[in-house]
Amino acid sequence: MPSELAQKSCVPCHSGTPPLHGAELARYATQLPAWNVVEEHHLHRAYRFPDFAAALRFVNQVGVIAEQEQHHPDIVLGWGRVEITTYTHSIQGLSENDFILAAKIEALL
Repeated sequence: MPSELAQKSCVPCHSGTPPLHGAELARYATQLPAWNVVEEHHLHRAYRFPDFAAALRFVNQVGVIAEQEQHHPDIVLGWGRVEITTYTHSIQGLSENDFILAAKIEALL
């Protein structure tokens, strides 16, 4: 399933678009079990790497995807670790775009 999401592209959400909730949100979440849905507001995932250089390479790859999709996550980089948090700012919650971005990030591994 994540590969199906990874084949999609993010599309702009307009203010007034409702964020995902309930069963619809759960349907997307089951497709990305390594990601945590936090308070039905954002997605979060932590990654581990053998060293800083590997973590930085991953962050740079995520940055390329974020620019291509015009959907930008919050990224925390540390020695051997990367944390990614994403949500759709214009609707102050989760949209399909967040799951598309997460699936594309997963495809990097």
